[in-house]
Amino acid sequence: MSLLDNAVWDGLINTGSWAPGSAGTLDVIEPATGDVLGHVGLASGEDVHAAATRAAEAQRGWAALRPEERAAVLRRAGSLFEEYADEIQSWIIRESGAIPPKAGLETHIAANECFDAAGLPHHPQGDVLASDEARWSLARRKPVGVVSVIAPFNFPLILSIRAVAPALALGNAVLLKPDPRTAVSGGVVLMRVFEEAGLPAGVLQLLPGGADVGSAVVEAPEVNVVAFTGSTRAGRAIGETCGRLLKSAHLELGGNNAMIVLPGVDVAKAASAAAFGSFMHQGQICMTTGRHIVHRSVYDEYVAALVEKAEHLPVGNPATEQVALGPLIDDGQTAHCAELVEAARAAGATIAAGGTHEGRFFKPTVITDLAPNNRAWAEEIFGPVAPVIPFDTLDEAVALANDCDFGLSIGILGEVSQAMDLADRLDSGKIHINEQTVSDESQAPFGGTKASGNGTRIGGAAAALDAFTETQWVTLRSEIADYPF
Repeated sequence: MSLLDNAVWDGLINTGSWAPGSAGTLDVIEPATGDVLGHVGLASGEDVHAAATRAAEAQRGWAALRPEERAAVLRRAGSLFEEYADEIQSWIIRESGAIPPKAGLETHIAANECFDAAGLPHHPQGDVLASDEARWSLARRKPVGVVSVIAPFNFPLILSIRAVAPALALGNAVLLKPDPRTAVSGGVVLMRVFEEAGLPAGVLQLLPGGADVGSAVVEAPEVNVVAFTGSTRAGRAIGETCGRLLKSAHLELGGNNAMIVLPGVDVAKAASAAAFGSFMHQGQICMTTGRHIVHRSVYDEYVAALVEKAEHLPVGNPATEQVALGPLIDDGQTAHCAELVEAARAAGATIAAGGTHEGRFFKPTVITDLAPNNRAWAEEIFGPVAPVIPFDTLDEAVALANDCDFGLSIGILGEVSQAMDLADRLDSGKIHINEQTVSDESQAPFGGTKASGNGTRIGGAAAALDAFTETQWVTLRSEIADYPF
């Protein structure tokens, strides 16, 4: 049996059932080959507003179900991600250019997100408060209503399901807008899984589209919370709109993450961690290691080891070859990476490895001899590029790490007590000691500071409750109180 049979969804959106969108269709392109894998329906603003009305109606019935009934749907969804893992992974590989282990990670985490979310309906939903009156005083959690989830292309399944699953589990309806470039992996997959899991029609709706659809799912009056993962530029615009409309915005944005390499480190292991941090999924991860801050005593050895890694990591089509890196998502992202590498070279930096590409296949790149104001150091590249700068003192390392617009993830490699002292001085949502910067677990808090977003909004029951419920104060007396009027 196929979960993702094209005959079910090809050219369609889902606003309670599969039907054509008002804005036509879009080809699903395999970035490694340019082949057309299918077609997704495109929604219009009118489709979104009709979907939001339908979602508000469906949400009331969904929230009224017994907690065990909602939990059962989430558990079934998690099992379906496991049951159809191979088929889903095939789409992730071909549609997003992922290597098979990365695709496997996506289905594994997607299942765990559902299993974790299945515990939320039975999680304590409030508190008994002290009161100076002769009454009971309660604070209870209620669903926010309709949630819009806007997800990016790079981890299309994970970055959709990590908001969709807890929002649904807590009794909300969801409007899902995936990136058009990965609308199957980040949209159709979730829609089909929850259909098969028994989610009532209209509680989750799939609305692929462009910026107009993104604006509509934010502005629809029925939507009370927007969960967005993507660029800082787009996140700022969504945050401004939500502020004007008095909606909650949960923004997980970009990163230019640092790895600090301390003196005395095992250079071979450090270079292995560095290569993974910078080159995994072609560097197209918000947590990618974008800045290598290396103590001068090990700098030359570290650069040589990293260059060796870069020069021997195979690049190719992950659907047909055993490779370490696949293609970048599209020609625009390839051109952006190439521009930043050439700008670095023009500013006096040395391209120690890579720096070239064939089509969308960009070679792992190491850049040295660059200043902190070099664009390749200061900007998020979102490609397989590893800039390296030496430091002499720990104060200098802290300054280099913190001198950044972003604050998502920092790795520290080396002696633990020294790393712990450094960690207390770093401005970042995540600190990983003796690990690289890319790490995510369904139960762990995830979020960043500065231009990386507005804090921890994902990961674990506490974050889910804060994100997808609102608090209502309730008081109860045994009889009507006496009043002076």
